Amino acid sequence: MMSMNRPIHRPWLTSSDREKMSAGIGNWEGFHTSPYTFHDILAAASDWKEQLAGVERPWLCWNVDAEWCVLQQLMVLEAGWTPVVGFDPRVGAPPLAPGAVLIDFNRHFGFGTMYPHFPLDYAFAYTERLAYWHADLLMPIAQLRAYAQRFEKMADGELMTVEPKPSMRQRLREPHTLRFWELIGCTTRGASKSNFDQGCGWWLCFYLHPNCPGDAERKKRTQLYWDCGVGIRYWHKELGGKLIAIPEEEVDAGHFTRMRRKNYAAASVDDWRRDLSKELSANFPLGQVCEQFGLADLHAAARELVGRSAR
Repeated sequence: MMSMNRPIHRPWLTSSDREKMSAGIGNWEGFHTSPYTFHDILAAASDWKEQLAGVERPWLCWNVDAEWCVLQQLMVLEAGWTPVVGFDPRVGAPPLAPGAVLIDFNRHFGFGTMYPHFPLDYAFAYTERLAYWHADLLMPIAQLRAYAQRFEKMADGELMTVEPKPSMRQRLREPHTLRFWELIGCTTRGASKSNFDQGCGWWLCFYLHPNCPGDAERKKRTQLYWDCGVGIRYWHKELGGKLIAIPEEEVDAGHFTRMRRKNYAAASVDDWRRDLSKELSANFPLGQVCEQFGLADLHAAARELVGRSAR
């Protein structure tokens, strides 16, 4: 753990309206300045639960690019799960694959931005288990089915997610920045509720979680990194939470991100204001990407659904 007097670096503090805009991304610092509390999220979750009635295997897909999202929905259906589709309010709802469920997680709040972290931390309030993945992640269907089978067999209280490979700098000089990723995984009701009750979870600035037990514990947590996934790691490493790690190497080939890509053409800033709708397809043409993973047929079906909705 880092020194207790080491300054905290908070690079997202870049705009006078960042509190208003960043509340919906799952950031406790921004959320505390909003007119809402977690009780309001729990109230909204009762609506989400009603919309998921009868859905046994929900899988969260987040729309930042319609064609990518529809493809992911079709892939989830191929894996035997039900796509639960949320969306960035700057982009709006995508077309739905047959059997997918659309939920406007922002309807009760009206935030300018929203990330999947926002509803992910409250999975315990609306479902028994919830699979999830990044909007920029693809893989062969056989690999996805294997994960889906593992998710289905998880015991209540377990959480499965990606453990990124730490850099040498992190291991030696910045261990406080180590975290887990929500790149792909599944949470159960018990794991989600345990994170909530102990003031952890996926949200940024988890040390500001209102359920953090006391000032001494909050001071200890404040010395850790601000980013998402630090709270999940703390829950697992310090509080004994049951976590099953997916090595980053298993999914890295299908993670179409700006990280470690020198020729990436950024069209938005790299903080909470980042707009993937302006970057994802521009940097990674979906047709070419799908050829890598044997997804050409599903991509054709996704294009047809998107085109049909536009007519």
